[in-house]
Amino acid sequence: MEKEKFIIIDSNALVHRAFHALPELSTRTGAQINAVYGFLLVLLKIIQDFKPDYLAATFDLAGPTFRHESYKAYKAKRVKAPDNLYQQIPIIKDFLQSLKIPVFEQQGFEADDVIGTISKKIPQKQSYPEIQTIILTGDLDTLQLIDKQTKVYTFKKGIKDSVIYDAEKVRERFGLEPDQMTDFRALKGDPSDNIPGVPGIGEKTASELIKEFGNLENLYFQIENKTPDSALIRDKIKKLLVQHKDQAFFSKVLSSIRLDVPIDFKIKDCEWNGFGEEFLNNLKKYEFFKILSTIQGETKKSELLAHQIEKLFQDGVFSEQIYKLEKDLLPVIEKMNENGIKIDLKKLKELNIWFGEKIEEASEEIYKESKEKFNINSPSQISDILFNKLKISKAKIKKTPKGEISTAFSELDKIKNSHPVIPLIIKHRELSKIKSSVIENLIELVDDENRIHPNFNQLGTVSGRLSCNQPNLQNIPKKGKLADAIRKCFVSENGFNLFSFDYSQMELRVCAYLSKDEKMNKFFNEEKDIHKMTASLIFEKDETTVTNEEREIGKRLNFSVIYGMGPYGFSEATGYSIEQATEFIAIFYQQFSGISAFKQKIVEELDKNKFTQTFFGRKRFFPELSGSLNFREKEKVVRMAFNHVVQGTSADIIKTAMVKIAPFFSNDVRLILQIHDELIFEIKNNKEDCVPKIKEIMESIFEMTKIEIEKGPNLGELKEFTLPSF
Repeated sequence: MEKEKFIIIDSNALVHRAFHALPELSTRTGAQINAVYGFLLVLLKIIQDFKPDYLAATFDLAGPTFRHESYKAYKAKRVKAPDNLYQQIPIIKDFLQSLKIPVFEQQGFEADDVIGTISKKIPQKQSYPEIQTIILTGDLDTLQLIDKQTKVYTFKKGIKDSVIYDAEKVRERFGLEPDQMTDFRALKGDPSDNIPGVPGIGEKTASELIKEFGNLENLYFQIENKTPDSALIRDKIKKLLVQHKDQAFFSKVLSSIRLDVPIDFKIKDCEWNGFGEEFLNNLKKYEFFKILSTIQGETKKSELLAHQIEKLFQDGVFSEQIYKLEKDLLPVIEKMNENGIKIDLKKLKELNIWFGEKIEEASEEIYKESKEKFNINSPSQISDILFNKLKISKAKIKKTPKGEISTAFSELDKIKNSHPVIPLIIKHRELSKIKSSVIENLIELVDDENRIHPNFNQLGTVSGRLSCNQPNLQNIPKKGKLADAIRKCFVSENGFNLFSFDYSQMELRVCAYLSKDEKMNKFFNEEKDIHKMTASLIFEKDETTVTNEEREIGKRLNFSVIYGMGPYGFSEATGYSIEQATEFIAIFYQQFSGISAFKQKIVEELDKNKFTQTFFGRKRFFPELSGSLNFREKEKVVRMAFNHVVQGTSADIIKTAMVKIAPFFSNDVRLILQIHDELIFEIKNNKEDCVPKIKEIMESIFEMTKIEIEKGPNLGELKEFTLPSF
């Protein structure tokens, strides 16, 4: 008889992971929901994969626990999460209630203690068959609970790359049994919880000591009662262990999950009965239409989007013009999804093999430089190699929210010249990411006709831009030899060519028009190189003498307007000092005073209305402005508001273009991709006479816009296409 399954959700850990893994996401009325969305995605996936018989959720409660009372420094270094994370927890609890999943929490205890108590209270005899317990969590603290009935489902990174730990997996990762994990933490400590451990004892040494001696008690017995015959107990290690004995045992107490929390638990209350109407209505309320369409598989995508468009119009988010535009766009997007794009599968598979070989070569070079083999995909092991073994300075390196030394790309990039191994690790990481998230993902999604059909969602972002998934073709690498190799795998059918219609410098042109800035409009009307002209103003020199480096500064300044880059970000990107960056930005706004006044006008309207809107009437609400914000938080809102006006207007323009050129669509003229400000068509060789008309329509929608056209047999070999002159 198959075991019944009981899933226990470590809600706080999962909420934090979802919040940090996903970009900001909000409803059209401004409620932030990225943590809610990530939480539901993981929950629904585990329900689909495991088909549980029972479900329960646990939460931490505000206030000190028994660990804080015995050790005031417990978790003292942990950075408090943003308020907009905690504001999402009541929404998650509301969803759990609508799913009839009971919530367990107890003052004075952590969620892990509640999880441990539930896992030991689940009956394993009498009228119940043996039940398999699966703990759904965002961290590894609960590994100590693993036994023959209990597994832990967690993540390597983000919320997609999942891993299931049983006893064998714990042994594979740490070389230890699950019930030895508290002894392991007692020695190595845990910076994220501020558990001290034994200073000077790292992860590797801690693992080896516990593996050899079994547990903390036997380790100290051997040290205190006889000289242990072990190469591990060197004089230095022995001194550290003896000196910090009390701290080690106290760390074990702090690390141990309690199994006796006073909760009212009845297994019948946790029976899972599927998705009810209340839950489906909640999905509509918070605009999770993609999840809704997954659950209601028989309902067309287009029907759910039509419902969402109607709701956004009724809520005042869409103007009449945007409402009509989004409705007219529905069949256009549906057809584009249906068309898809052809893949040279043979070339893509060859590329996958090549990437595998290059990753292996990079691995061997890393082992050679570090003089040790280790798991290159493990941030903690990379950190140990770089900062402990190789003694590379970590003075410039930031810490993660858990208090550990970060090995993120942005941090490694700061010290890439400190040791030859660092560029190799960066290279290995880039190759591995492209191979797994791009190439292998594409291979998996190719259909029987060698075409990929991505899912474009016209309401996928709050700015109005389309989102894309399964796969996200808007994130195909664009520059460099590796990018070219990948893009050459996206091909046209025989007898067809690919055509790119790209709105040149769309957002800058929109910004110039909306701000009515005289200089920027003049430069665009005279078809000047806008980045070179900006540099000529900043450096007070004739445009003909502007260097490439100075033009790059002008380019960064132009785009800093759109994306809200401040002096610090500008300094990081260019290498100039904060003082120089501040001066550049100040000069920019002096020269383009119309843009400065336009930004100020947006701020005033934002303060008054708590929303901004695009030229065509697509609103974005900012309810957080009703509360108290510090300077940095207010600056962030202002950046998002300005970005919405400019980027949102650009999104409205290209959507309008898609609707207006729809009459040209046929089996010979197919719209196959939309990538931000670019439309990709697959056009039959004898039907290219439609190209000038498509360009004319796209340029007629908004003043100052300009279309650049490229043509080629694949995305990697697109060349400028010159229209015939008559």
